[in-house]
Amino acid sequence: MNQRSATKQVTLDEVFSPRGVAVVGVSATKLAFAELVVHALKGAEYPAIYPVNPKYEEVLDLPCYPSVTAIPGVVDHVVVNIPAESVLRLLDECAEKGVRSVHFFTAGFGESGYQDRADLEQEMLVKARAGGFRIIGPNCVGLYVPKSRVVNHFDDPLESGPIGFISQSGGHAQNIPHYSRPRGLRFSKVVSYGNALDVDECELLDYFAGDPETEIIAAYIEGVKDGTRFLEALDHAASRKPVVIYKGGRTEAGRRAAHGHTASLTSSVAIFDALCRQVKAIQVDDLDEMIDVLTVFRFMKPLPQGGGVALMGAGGGPSVLAGDGMEKEGLQLPGFSFDVQEELKQVLPVPGSIFINPLDTPNLATPEAICVALQVLGKVPEIDLLVYHLGFHPISRWGLGRLSTEDFLKPVIEGMHETVRENGKPVVLALRPPQDLDGMKEFLTVQEAFVQAGLPVFHSMRKLARAVARVNEWQGATSSDR
Repeated sequence: MNQRSATKQVTLDEVFSPRGVAVVGVSATKLAFAELVVHALKGAEYPAIYPVNPKYEEVLDLPCYPSVTAIPGVVDHVVVNIPAESVLRLLDECAEKGVRSVHFFTAGFGESGYQDRADLEQEMLVKARAGGFRIIGPNCVGLYVPKSRVVNHFDDPLESGPIGFISQSGGHAQNIPHYSRPRGLRFSKVVSYGNALDVDECELLDYFAGDPETEIIAAYIEGVKDGTRFLEALDHAASRKPVVIYKGGRTEAGRRAAHGHTASLTSSVAIFDALCRQVKAIQVDDLDEMIDVLTVFRFMKPLPQGGGVALMGAGGGPSVLAGDGMEKEGLQLPGFSFDVQEELKQVLPVPGSIFINPLDTPNLATPEAICVALQVLGKVPEIDLLVYHLGFHPISRWGLGRLSTEDFLKPVIEGMHETVRENGKPVVLALRPPQDLDGMKEFLTVQEAFVQAGLPVFHSMRKLARAVARVNEWQGATSSDR
């Protein structure tokens, strides 16, 4: 008998905080999604994991149960990896057990293109409504909620953060937390919702708009089924928090792939773009750009109040290229006045140097020179943002062994923090990854130190400039409404 009244809809807060998780279809002899979820939950030390498969008594050193109803403890969330033909009987068990949510990794439903599979989805939804539980998916990787230790991938970061991410793609939902981890980004919740049979992008946008644990909303969307409702939900969310969207299926090939992926009916790209502009959502072109824009919102504090950039670094050629890259993205490098140049020349070497913006001197790989340049340029009224760029050699090799990574990092980080405190202008870093193993090891160490110090790191000047330009455009659009 159902332990919950079907008239009371389960809230997403309840879905995101399950007291027990059952994983149906887990095997003791193979390694697929169900087994990886059990392994990940164990690694996260989730307290109540229940493998389900009538063939086994034990899986991954845990008791295995023949059915969901045979589990003695509370089960709020069920992860499903069984053939589509068997799901209706399972949903009856879920209703009897009184679960809150059922996540279907199982594919082969509406996205298959077969009418009988689309009809099966609707039968699933009817059972969910009658049974008083929610369906996530099908055809997705489900939930990642660090605070609740609910994970779907091994080695997921268990620290919560201020970003909520919704994704029609399971791969993107799993990759974003990992790709962005070294950049310091952490998430409140990540939801992969696949075919969106029940829980969809509109409900998730509404939820994140009011979620006190979420300050920034990110979304990967291939298509929507109700354009009017989506516009309302996106407008509601974007009026309260920054919303960063990557729209999949922008080309004919992409649209075909999206429909086969999640049965999405992708809308006109022009209409989608216009909708985002209307509600002031920030569109990006790929996941790397999404990570860059999220890095701006998360770590560039305060946000720049204009597009004036002071660019400093070591190397004349790279400085020229960096300057071109900044201005191509719509940022400006105002030339330094005679007085500012003279002040810099008092403390920095003149031969072989550029003082007009970009600033490039032979010793701008040393902490002393970096800190002096930050102090002088931070006071220039036309400058809204200070950027230091460095290609790694690595530092210890560049300093011929006299300049260790630690000797470089501590004073530079202190100088950057002092500049932000004194002038209220953000300082950011463009650290170009090296191509050799020794350099990469040091690069990762340096990146981690800057990130832990709360300083935003980007991997190229072009990426930095594009992300800042996106956020500046968003600030201009939202400020005009105030």
